[in-house]
Amino acid sequence: MVVHLVPVARIRELDALRGFAVGGIMLVNTWQHTDKSARNGVDWTVEALFQSRFYPIFSLLFGISFMLFLRGNSRRALVSRLFWLFCLGQAQHLFYEGEVLTDYAVYGAAVLLPASFLAGGLPVLLLGLAATAWGLKVGGGPYLIPGLFLLGMGLYQLRPPRWLLLPSFAVTGLATVLLTYAWASMRAEEASGHAQASPYAWIVYSVAALAGAAAYSLGLLLVLRPWLSAVLEPLGRMALTNYVSGTAVIALAAPLLNADPTRWSVVALAAVTVAGQVLLSRWWLSRFRYGPLEWIWRCLTWFRPMPNRLESSRDRNRPLPDPRLT
Repeated sequence: MVVHLVPVARIRELDALRGFAVGGIMLVNTWQHTDKSARNGVDWTVEALFQSRFYPIFSLLFGISFMLFLRGNSRRALVSRLFWLFCLGQAQHLFYEGEVLTDYAVYGAAVLLPASFLAGGLPVLLLGLAATAWGLKVGGGPYLIPGLFLLGMGLYQLRPPRWLLLPSFAVTGLATVLLTYAWASMRAEEASGHAQASPYAWIVYSVAALAGAAAYSLGLLLVLRPWLSAVLEPLGRMALTNYVSGTAVIALAAPLLNADPTRWSVVALAAVTVAGQVLLSRWWLSRFRYGPLEWIWRCLTWFRPMPNRLESSRDRNRPLPDPRLT
Protein backbone atom coordinates (compact mmCIF):
# COMPACT_ATOMS: atom_id res chain seq x y z
CA MET A 1 0.00 0.00 0.00
CA VAL A 2 1.35 3.41 -0.95
CA VAL A 3 0.83 6.17 1.60
CA HIS A 4 0.62 9.69 0.18
CA LEU A 5 1.76 12.25 2.71
CA VAL A 6 0.13 15.63 2.54
CA PRO A 7 2.38 18.39 3.94
CA VAL A 8 0.65 20.55 6.50
CA ALA A 9 1.46 24.25 6.28
CA ARG A 10 2.73 25.64 9.55
CA ILE A 11 1.07 28.68 11.09
CA ARG A 12 3.75 30.93 12.51
CA GLU A 13 1.58 32.51 15.20
CA LEU A 14 0.72 29.07 16.58
CA ASP A 15 4.39 28.08 16.60
CA ALA A 16 5.24 31.26 18.50
CA LEU A 17 2.44 30.68 20.99
CA ARG A 18 3.56 27.09 21.47
CA GLY A 19 7.12 28.29 22.08
CA PHE A 20 5.84 30.76 24.67
CA ALA A 21 4.01 27.91 26.43
CA VAL A 22 7.10 25.67 26.37
CA GLY A 23 9.16 28.39 28.06
CA GLY A 24 6.52 28.93 30.74
CA ILE A 25 6.17 25.19 31.34
CA MET A 26 9.93 24.97 31.92
CA LEU A 27 9.74 27.61 34.66
CA VAL A 28 6.73 26.06 36.39
CA ASN A 29 8.02 22.48 36.16
CA THR A 30 11.37 23.53 37.62
CA TRP A 31 9.62 25.27 40.52
CA GLN A 32 7.29 22.36 41.17
CA HIS A 33 10.24 20.01 41.72
CA THR A 34 11.69 21.92 44.67
CA ASP A 35 11.20 21.67 48.41
CA LYS A 36 8.88 24.52 49.40
CA SER A 37 8.60 23.85 53.15
CA ALA A 38 9.66 27.45 53.78
CA ARG A 39 7.78 29.55 51.24
CA ASN A 40 9.07 32.90 49.97
CA GLY A 41 8.31 35.61 47.45
CA VAL A 42 9.47 33.57 44.46
CA ASP A 43 7.04 30.81 45.44
CA TRP A 44 4.13 33.22 45.73
CA THR A 45 4.96 34.89 42.40
CA VAL A 46 5.17 31.62 40.47
CA GLU A 47 2.03 30.25 42.09
CA ALA A 48 -0.02 33.41 41.57
CA LEU A 49 1.15 34.38 38.09
CA PHE A 50 2.52 31.34 36.28
CA GLN A 51 1.51 27.97 37.68
CA SER A 52 -1.29 26.26 35.70
CA ARG A 53 -1.19 29.04 33.08
CA PHE A 54 0.86 27.30 30.39
CA TYR A 55 -0.38 23.72 30.16
CA PRO A 56 -3.84 25.04 29.19
CA ILE A 57 -2.24 26.92 26.28
CA PHE A 58 -0.36 23.79 25.25
CA SER A 59 -3.53 21.69 25.50
CA LEU A 60 -5.56 24.15 23.43
CA LEU A 61 -2.87 24.14 20.76
CA PHE A 62 -2.85 20.34 20.77
CA GLY A 63 -6.52 20.39 19.80
CA ILE A 64 -5.76 22.81 16.97
CA SER A 65 -2.78 20.73 15.82
CA PHE A 66 -5.01 17.66 15.81
CA MET A 67 -7.27 19.33 13.27
CA LEU A 68 -4.35 20.59 11.19
CA PHE A 69 -2.95 17.07 10.97
CA LEU A 70 -6.37 15.60 10.18
CA ARG A 71 -6.82 18.11 7.37
CA GLY A 72 -4.02 16.44 5.40
CA ASN A 73 -4.02 12.88 6.72
CA SER A 74 -6.33 10.02 7.71
CA ARG A 75 -7.72 9.12 11.13
CA ARG A 76 -5.75 5.90 10.89
CA ALA A 77 -2.56 7.96 10.75
CA LEU A 78 -3.80 9.94 13.76
CA VAL A 79 -4.28 6.75 15.77
CA SER A 80 -0.71 5.74 14.93
CA ARG A 81 0.53 9.21 15.89
CA LEU A 82 -1.22 9.07 19.26
CA PHE A 83 -0.01 5.53 19.95
CA TRP A 84 3.61 6.52 19.47
CA LEU A 85 3.11 9.67 21.54
CA PHE A 86 1.95 7.38 24.36
CA CYS A 87 5.10 5.30 23.94
CA LEU A 88 7.30 8.41 24.03
CA GLY A 89 5.51 9.45 27.21
CA GLN A 90 6.19 6.05 28.78
CA ALA A 91 9.88 6.45 27.95
CA GLN A 92 9.93 9.93 29.50
CA HIS A 93 8.15 8.57 32.59
CA LEU A 94 11.26 6.52 33.36
CA PHE A 95 13.05 9.67 34.53
CA TYR A 96 10.22 12.20 34.97
CA GLU A 97 7.00 11.12 36.66
CA GLY A 98 5.13 14.35 35.93
CA GLU A 99 5.07 13.89 32.14
CA VAL A 100 1.84 14.66 30.28
CA LEU A 101 2.49 12.96 26.95
CA THR A 102 0.64 9.80 27.98
CA ASP A 103 -2.34 11.89 29.11
CA TYR A 104 -2.35 13.74 25.81
CA ALA A 105 -2.25 10.48 23.85
CA VAL A 106 -5.05 8.83 25.85
CA TYR A 107 -7.33 11.86 25.88
CA GLY A 108 -6.60 12.53 22.22
CA ALA A 109 -7.80 9.06 21.27
CA ALA A 110 -10.74 9.05 23.69
CA VAL A 111 -12.01 12.59 23.09
CA LEU A 112 -10.61 14.28 20.00
CA LEU A 113 -10.92 11.35 17.63
CA PRO A 114 -14.68 10.82 18.25
CA ALA A 115 -15.28 14.60 18.27
CA SER A 116 -13.72 14.90 14.83
CA PHE A 117 -16.88 13.26 13.42
CA LEU A 118 -19.09 16.10 14.72
CA ALA A 119 -20.27 18.58 12.14
CA GLY A 120 -19.30 22.21 12.67
CA GLY A 121 -17.29 23.95 15.36
CA LEU A 122 -20.08 25.18 17.64
CA PRO A 123 -21.08 21.71 18.95
CA VAL A 124 -17.42 20.92 19.64
CA LEU A 125 -16.92 24.26 21.39
CA LEU A 126 -19.97 23.75 23.61
CA LEU A 127 -18.86 20.21 24.38
CA GLY A 128 -15.43 21.61 25.29
CA LEU A 129 -16.96 24.16 27.68
CA ALA A 130 -19.01 21.41 29.34
CA ALA A 131 -15.97 19.12 29.63
CA THR A 132 -13.88 21.95 31.10
CA ALA A 133 -16.58 22.69 33.67
CA TRP A 134 -16.63 18.99 34.56
CA GLY A 135 -12.84 19.02 34.89
CA LEU A 136 -13.02 21.95 37.31
CA LYS A 137 -15.67 20.20 39.37
CA VAL A 138 -13.72 16.97 39.80
CA GLY A 139 -10.43 18.62 40.73
CA GLY A 140 -8.84 20.39 37.77
CA GLY A 141 -5.30 19.47 36.75
CA PRO A 142 -5.21 16.69 34.12
CA TYR A 143 -9.02 16.51 34.16
CA LEU A 144 -9.04 19.83 32.30
CA ILE A 145 -7.15 18.40 29.32
CA PRO A 146 -10.13 16.86 27.45
CA GLY A 147 -12.14 20.09 27.59
CA LEU A 148 -9.19 22.20 26.49
CA PHE A 149 -8.51 19.82 23.61
CA LEU A 150 -12.10 20.26 22.45
CA LEU A 151 -11.97 24.04 22.86
CA GLY A 152 -8.91 24.15 20.63
CA MET A 153 -10.63 21.97 18.04
CA GLY A 154 -13.79 24.10 18.15
CA LEU A 155 -11.91 27.39 17.87
CA TYR A 156 -10.00 26.10 14.85
CA GLN A 157 -13.24 25.11 13.15
CA LEU A 158 -15.02 28.38 13.96
CA ARG A 159 -12.06 30.67 13.07
CA PRO A 160 -13.10 33.67 15.24
CA PRO A 161 -12.30 37.06 13.65
CA ARG A 162 -9.10 38.83 14.65
CA TRP A 163 -10.91 41.94 15.90
CA LEU A 164 -12.08 39.91 18.90
CA LEU A 165 -8.50 39.69 20.24
CA LEU A 166 -8.47 43.03 22.05
CA PRO A 167 -11.89 42.86 23.78
CA SER A 168 -11.28 39.21 24.68
CA PHE A 169 -7.91 40.12 26.17
CA ALA A 170 -9.50 42.91 28.21
CA VAL A 171 -12.19 40.58 29.61
CA THR A 172 -9.85 37.69 30.42
CA GLY A 173 -7.22 40.02 31.84
CA LEU A 174 -9.71 41.65 34.20
CA ALA A 175 -11.11 38.25 35.20
CA THR A 176 -7.58 37.01 35.94
CA VAL A 177 -6.83 39.95 38.24
CA LEU A 178 -10.11 39.70 40.15
CA LEU A 179 -10.03 35.92 40.55
CA THR A 180 -6.37 35.86 41.55
CA TYR A 181 -7.07 38.55 44.14
CA ALA A 182 -10.01 36.53 45.48
CA TRP A 183 -7.87 33.42 45.75
CA ALA A 184 -5.03 35.30 47.44
CA SER A 185 -7.50 36.74 49.96
CA MET A 186 -8.78 33.23 50.77
CA ARG A 187 -5.22 32.02 51.28
CA ALA A 188 -4.36 34.98 53.49
CA GLU A 189 -7.39 34.39 55.72
CA GLU A 190 -6.55 30.71 56.04
CA ALA A 191 -2.92 31.49 56.90
CA SER A 192 -3.96 34.00 59.58
CA GLY A 193 -6.31 31.49 61.19
CA HIS A 194 -9.36 33.76 60.73
CA ALA A 195 -11.05 31.29 58.40
CA GLN A 196 -11.09 27.60 57.69
CA ALA A 197 -9.79 26.22 54.44
CA SER A 198 -12.38 26.99 51.79
CA PRO A 199 -13.43 24.11 49.52
CA TYR A 200 -13.86 26.68 46.77
CA ALA A 201 -10.32 28.08 46.89
CA TRP A 202 -8.96 25.54 44.43
CA ILE A 203 -11.81 26.11 41.99
CA VAL A 204 -11.27 29.88 42.16
CA TYR A 205 -7.56 29.34 41.58
CA SER A 206 -8.17 26.99 38.64
CA VAL A 207 -10.59 29.39 36.96
CA ALA A 208 -8.10 32.23 37.53
CA ALA A 209 -5.41 30.10 35.91
CA LEU A 210 -7.58 29.36 32.87
CA ALA A 211 -8.43 33.04 32.52
CA GLY A 212 -4.72 33.84 32.88
CA ALA A 213 -3.83 31.34 30.16
CA ALA A 214 -6.34 32.99 27.84
CA ALA A 215 -5.07 36.47 28.70
CA TYR A 216 -1.43 35.49 28.14
CA SER A 217 -2.29 33.90 24.77
CA LEU A 218 -4.40 36.79 23.54
CA GLY A 219 -1.91 39.36 24.81
CA LEU A 220 0.95 37.63 23.03
CA LEU A 221 -0.99 37.52 19.77
CA LEU A 222 -1.67 41.24 20.10
CA VAL A 223 1.98 42.23 20.65
CA LEU A 224 3.58 39.58 18.42
CA ARG A 225 6.05 41.12 15.96
CA PRO A 226 8.53 39.52 13.54
CA TRP A 227 11.48 39.79 15.94
CA LEU A 228 9.57 38.21 18.82
CA SER A 229 8.10 35.56 16.57
CA ALA A 230 11.59 34.72 15.32
CA VAL A 231 12.63 33.99 18.92
CA LEU A 232 9.59 31.92 19.88
CA GLU A 233 8.89 30.02 16.65
CA PRO A 234 11.91 27.67 16.77
CA LEU A 235 11.12 26.86 20.39
CA GLY A 236 7.56 25.98 19.39
CA ARG A 237 8.44 24.02 16.26
CA MET A 238 10.61 21.77 18.43
CA ALA A 239 8.16 21.75 21.34
CA LEU A 240 8.36 17.98 21.94
CA THR A 241 12.16 17.95 21.93
CA ASN A 242 12.37 21.03 24.13
CA TYR A 243 9.74 19.81 26.59
CA VAL A 244 11.39 16.41 27.07
CA SER A 245 14.93 17.81 27.23
CA GLY A 246 13.75 20.43 29.74
CA THR A 247 12.39 17.75 32.06
CA ALA A 248 15.71 15.91 31.78
CA VAL A 249 17.51 19.07 32.90
CA ILE A 250 15.12 19.37 35.86
CA ALA A 251 15.67 15.75 36.90
CA LEU A 252 19.44 16.18 36.80
CA ALA A 253 19.41 19.52 38.64
CA ALA A 254 16.89 18.55 41.36
CA PRO A 255 19.47 18.14 44.18
CA LEU A 256 20.96 21.58 43.47
CA LEU A 257 17.51 23.19 43.28
CA ASN A 258 16.44 21.73 46.61
CA ALA A 259 19.63 23.02 48.23
CA ASP A 260 18.65 26.63 47.44
CA PRO A 261 16.02 27.96 49.87
CA THR A 262 15.72 31.26 47.97
CA ARG A 263 14.41 29.51 44.85
CA TRP A 264 16.25 31.95 42.60
CA SER A 265 18.09 28.97 41.18
CA VAL A 266 14.72 27.92 39.73
CA VAL A 267 14.46 31.16 37.77
CA ALA A 268 18.11 31.00 36.68
CA LEU A 269 17.95 27.37 35.54
CA ALA A 270 14.72 27.92 33.61
CA ALA A 271 16.05 31.08 31.94
CA VAL A 272 19.37 29.50 30.94
CA THR A 273 17.70 26.33 29.68
CA VAL A 274 15.10 28.17 27.57
CA ALA A 275 17.73 30.53 26.16
CA GLY A 276 19.89 27.55 25.21
CA GLN A 277 16.90 25.80 23.64
CA VAL A 278 16.08 28.88 21.56
CA LEU A 279 19.62 29.02 20.18
CA LEU A 280 19.86 25.28 19.58
CA SER A 281 16.42 25.18 17.97
CA ARG A 282 17.31 28.01 15.57
CA TRP A 283 20.55 26.24 14.66
CA TRP A 284 18.90 22.84 14.21
CA LEU A 285 15.99 24.12 12.11
CA SER A 286 18.35 25.95 9.79
CA ARG A 287 19.56 22.49 8.76
CA PHE A 288 16.63 20.15 9.34
CA ARG A 289 12.87 20.13 8.79
CA TYR A 290 11.95 18.71 12.20
CA GLY A 291 13.45 18.56 15.67
CA PRO A 292 15.10 15.27 16.76
CA LEU A 293 12.12 13.87 18.69
CA GLU A 294 9.66 15.35 16.20
CA TRP A 295 11.46 13.47 13.43
CA ILE A 296 11.51 10.20 15.40
CA TRP A 297 7.80 10.61 16.15
CA ARG A 298 7.08 11.21 12.48
CA CYS A 299 9.08 8.17 11.38
CA LEU A 300 7.29 5.98 13.92
CA THR A 301 3.90 7.33 12.86
CA TRP A 302 4.46 6.30 9.24
CA PHE A 303 6.70 3.37 10.20
CA ARG A 304 9.43 4.31 7.75
CA PRO A 305 12.38 6.74 7.56
CA MET A 306 11.31 10.25 6.65
CA PRO A 307 13.53 12.88 4.99
CA ASN A 308 14.69 15.50 7.45
CA ARG A 309 17.72 17.39 6.13
CA LEU A 310 16.85 20.64 4.35
CA GLU A 311 17.85 20.71 0.72
CA SER A 312 17.26 24.41 0.09
CA SER A 313 15.87 27.54 1.68
CA ARG A 314 12.67 27.03 -0.33
CA ASP A 315 11.86 23.71 1.30
CA ARG A 316 8.10 23.34 1.37
CA ASN A 317 8.11 22.13 4.98
CA ARG A 318 9.39 25.44 6.29
CA PRO A 319 6.76 27.67 7.96
CA LEU A 320 4.83 29.78 5.51
CA PRO A 321 5.14 33.56 5.94
CA ASP A 322 2.27 35.09 7.85
CA PRO A 323 1.34 38.43 6.24
CA ARG A 324 0.04 39.68 9.61
CA LEU A 325 3.57 39.50 11.06
CA THR A 326 5.46 41.18 8.24
